[in-house]
Amino acid sequence: MTQKNVTMFGGKGGVGKTTCAGATALHYANEGLNTLIISTDPTPSLFDIFEMNDHNKPAKVTNNLHLAELGTEEVKEMWNNKFGHEVYEVFSSMVSIEYDEFVDFITSILPGLQEEFMVNYIRELALSGTYDRIVWDTAPLGQTMHLINMPEMLRNHLKPAPKIYSRLKLGSISKRSILKVLEDWSEISAQDMQFLKQDVQFTMVTIPEALAVHQLDGIFAEFATHDFKFSQIIINNIIETNDSDFLRTKREQQQGYIKRIHSICDGMQVIEVPLFPHEIKGLQGVAEISKVLFR
Repeated sequence: MTQKNVTMFGGKGGVGKTTCAGATALHYANEGLNTLIISTDPTPSLFDIFEMNDHNKPAKVTNNLHLAELGTEEVKEMWNNKFGHEVYEVFSSMVSIEYDEFVDFITSILPGLQEEFMVNYIRELALSGTYDRIVWDTAPLGQTMHLINMPEMLRNHLKPAPKIYSRLKLGSISKRSILKVLEDWSEISAQDMQFLKQDVQFTMVTIPEALAVHQLDGIFAEFATHDFKFSQIIINNIIETNDSDFLRTKREQQQGYIKRIHSICDGMQVIEVPLFPHEIKGLQGVAEISKVLFR
């Protein structure tokens, strides 16, 4: 399997996605690669998993491993750097509104804005060559679906846009119309989608349970519609012992789901991770998962 410099981890909440992402990043760092693990989850847990108290962005985990969590404040800053003040100028000339309130408003009427700028940020970071590897821990699957639907959402928004935005001109800060700003955003969106398709390796994390397995068919079909595909899937929390009737029953139940996952994921690399008897936290705990993923 060809290794790409950016690996994105997706999966429903609670399946161990962040832990597997952290273990992958730690492996690369231990191999001597300058690595960044970055989270775009609105409720991130990377700092907790690595038991980090340093909340700098990025924070140093080891000599070769750095950690960052990308949230709403960073998205606002990106919007500000790209188009924010140009668009704000025309709106504030018509409506009395503070800039922060305006950003919240524009985020609600322009679909996919947060996801767009997060992808753009990671793309520019990858192009900068600052890191040898970037491991990207996404939000639960809802955000991932937003990512692959960004161009379609933007096109739908731009269809009626000329009737309104072309009549709004900007003042002293810029001579561009809001419509031109949106067209520039559309171009950035196209670049970001090309980046996702060509330069990002997609990894799905799941567990051997009915609901998680049932969702896989729909997820893969949705990704295939947009010419995306996962290169590997991690099955987490597999019971390997049968020391009691309860564990024996759960293990037998899991085996059926594991077999189903293998049939769904024919052609992908499938990695099985056992259920550990203890909570995975700190460098030592994450290293345990890393050894399983890359054994």
